[in-house]
Amino acid sequence: MKDTLPSAIDDYEKIPFQDFAEKAYLNYSMYVILDRALPHIGDGLKPVQRRIVYAMSQLGLSSSAKFKKSARTVGDVLGKFHPHGDTACYEAMVHLAQPFSLRYPLVDGQGNWGDPNDPKSFAAMRYTESRLSQYAQIFLQELDQGTVDWSPNFDGTLNEPKILPARLPNILLNGSTGIAVGMATSLLPHNLREVAKALIHLIDNENADLDQICKYIKGPDFPTDAEIITPSEEIIESYRTGAGRIKMRAVFHVEDSEIIYTALPHHASTEKIYEQIAAQMEAKKLPMISDIRDESDHEEPTRLVVIPRSKNLDLNALTDHLFATTDLEKSYSFNMNLIGIDGRPKVKNLLEILTEWLEFRAETVRKKINFRLEKILDRLHILEGLLTAFLNIDEVINIIRNSDHPKKDLIKAFSLTQIQAAAILEIRLRQLARLEEIKIKSELKDLESQRKELEKILGCEKTFKSYIKEEIKADAKNYGDKRRSPLQKRKEAEKFSVTDLMDIEPVTIILSKNGWIRSAKGHEINPETVKFKSGDSLMDCLRTRSDKPIIFLDNTGRSYMLFSHSLPSARGNGEPLTGQLSIAPNAHIKFMLSGASNDYFLVASDNGYGFIIKFTDFLTNYKNGKAVINLKENHELLNPENIVDREKDSIAAFSSQGRLLIFTLSQLPNLKKGQGNKIISISKKNLNSTPPERLKILKIVPSESNIIIYSGKHFLKLTPGNQKDYTGSRGQRGKKLPRGYQNVDRVEIIPINPVDE
Repeated sequence: MKDTLPSAIDDYEKIPFQDFAEKAYLNYSMYVILDRALPHIGDGLKPVQRRIVYAMSQLGLSSSAKFKKSARTVGDVLGKFHPHGDTACYEAMVHLAQPFSLRYPLVDGQGNWGDPNDPKSFAAMRYTESRLSQYAQIFLQELDQGTVDWSPNFDGTLNEPKILPARLPNILLNGSTGIAVGMATSLLPHNLREVAKALIHLIDNENADLDQICKYIKGPDFPTDAEIITPSEEIIESYRTGAGRIKMRAVFHVEDSEIIYTALPHHASTEKIYEQIAAQMEAKKLPMISDIRDESDHEEPTRLVVIPRSKNLDLNALTDHLFATTDLEKSYSFNMNLIGIDGRPKVKNLLEILTEWLEFRAETVRKKINFRLEKILDRLHILEGLLTAFLNIDEVINIIRNSDHPKKDLIKAFSLTQIQAAAILEIRLRQLARLEEIKIKSELKDLESQRKELEKILGCEKTFKSYIKEEIKADAKNYGDKRRSPLQKRKEAEKFSVTDLMDIEPVTIILSKNGWIRSAKGHEINPETVKFKSGDSLMDCLRTRSDKPIIFLDNTGRSYMLFSHSLPSARGNGEPLTGQLSIAPNAHIKFMLSGASNDYFLVASDNGYGFIIKFTDFLTNYKNGKAVINLKENHELLNPENIVDREKDSIAAFSSQGRLLIFTLSQLPNLKKGQGNKIISISKKNLNSTPPERLKILKIVPSESNIIIYSGKHFLKLTPGNQKDYTGSRGQRGKKLPRGYQNVDRVEIIPINPVDE
């Protein structure tokens, strides 16, 4: 029979791998979710936090006790309840002690417990000392009053509470964060007094909706004086869905034109913000700031000073930019995922959390009152027996002196219970005095009064609710404080473009053939006299203003953008453009251009196609640029032409075979990118001939302008009257120029009546 039955190992090994892996991962997931990462709605604590608080209470480390080394507490937690790493356990303990991490710390620390700039800069546990805070009493005050279920510890030698009997919804007061398997939680802290008022309102009005609750709980309350700037409508919606985002902004004031930040968002560091601003200054993105100082000390834990370069600066624009680009403004995710009374994780809204916690609290209070009532009834039972003995003291003494079985005889003589008889036999001689009888009657009367009061609380729903309300009010008075994070209406912070507060001045940009770039102030510089590195020479020169973006076009038709303030000075040889732009290895910059946002340019390639493009369509913030002009293989980009008047200007297109076509600019389309339309017709035969025909020169011709065509040492002047001979429609072949002028070197457009600007 034994041989026919498979062993346990055989059965285990025959499990399909898919089933085994699924079950193992599910077990691991549930362990992480329920026993590590997510807090319970009852006490708002994770297991390690619960064990730290309980272990410290067992060590007698109350808020009035002497401090003990933190290593002692960690050792007890690990040795008795939490067999995990000491580093992780101590970090969890440190978190409970940091007033800048928790709204209401559970641990009172002595020594170096970190600071807001570096929360993990705390000293080792052998150096720090700790005890429980006063607030921690809300978890322990009723622990020994029959309010919790107990479970064996990891080795079965001790019992530990499954949930601590929290007198307040710590899940909302201190919040919690955690990442489990397949889910995460992020509960933000709230103000104790506000939550207490909401609970009392909910007790009085069971059908209260979320909008009524939000009249008391207006939003989270962080352990910092920074402002919450999320609109109230968004906060209420987050409370309604259980998920959302909350945005905080630093508090500042202005002293002698200096911006002084005195409160930072939750978990924001002055050191990090200092580095963020300094990095922008170094990158020349904040030329309007002359200096920044971190003046934080023990008296003023947060004092970050930003010094503008000019007193006439728009400080509102500057502060908005800093909010938008640094940790002076931070947002926090809101995901109220927690373990409910039913032991299951779920995302709950604010009303569900408050309602369910009140259920937990009501059950805890019932257990507490029933426990007290049982103790009172037990004591009353004993006192009734003692009173019987005092009323019949002589007979009791006689039975005790003469009986072989005094306990049985006492029970028989006075109809006592075993407990009452045992209590009578334990009476000392000095307790036979008359005074003891008076004390017993007094205690009986007092306990009877307490019994009636407790039974009334349990028997009357209204009285029971009033009892819970009074407890909440008392705790709110003992541990509550004013809101720290004010809720303010603020407009959305926008970072300004680098030109917004920049000194506007003329600049000249010089680009070499090897791709080296530099910027010189003013327009007086002569690019012909500029010196270059050996083997390098001038590629292009652009005169513009410092507030205008510079567009670079490469030979593949891609557009790149930089500002002059980010370019090196013309005093040296400059720097390679590849240091700031990601240009493909087979590409090189051909042209530079600049303009206003409402400017238009004519772009074309030598295959005879082109279009009109707005200057803003060249702009890009990507280092690798963006594709603007589609170029076919073996075709090149022509120099872009700035358009003065799209309605009246014309286009003069010159082919390499000496053909000229003039047509109105309005015949070309406005595009954001692409190849464009045909400007001048070049047959496939001519495109592939040797040498191939190409669109050689493209010029914008304002109305009433002369066209000067240079060919070698000769030039040809086309007046508006003569231009009619070459005028046609877009895409035509054009007319050949006179013999001797067909090899066009360059073209000049000269207005007949130029207007000085």
